Amino acid sequence: MKRLAGQMLINIGFGNVVSAHRVVAIVSPDSSPMKRLREEAKRKGKLIDATEGRKTRAIIITDSDHVILSALQTETITQRFLGGESNSCGEHSEGSPENQRFSGVEEELNLGDEDER
Repeated sequence: MKRLAGQMLINIGFGNVVSAHRVVAIVSPDSSPMKRLREEAKRKGKLIDATEGRKTRAIIITDSDHVILSALQTETITQRFLGGESNSCGEHSEGSPENQRFSGVEEELNLGDEDER
């Protein structure tokens, strides 16, 4: 099995994470096209709701056509992709125990890829 060094997981709120290399776009949910995209993903069974019942503030689109709903602002998630940490919507700062449980996850992650040797 092959381990993917550098695999980065981004916290999208409430302990939910997404693989950074799979994300195609992070968009605001307010426009009509995004509302249609959300409905179509729901119809196809590709909608993932990570809002914990709160208002959707960002839509994350992946390379597998999954649509992920987040209660965090688009800007907050973007900052996390860029390496910064924003503390909004009840989220914990980077050094808090909540976020420390994800530190080092990328080194320990084994995604099941096999080396053909």
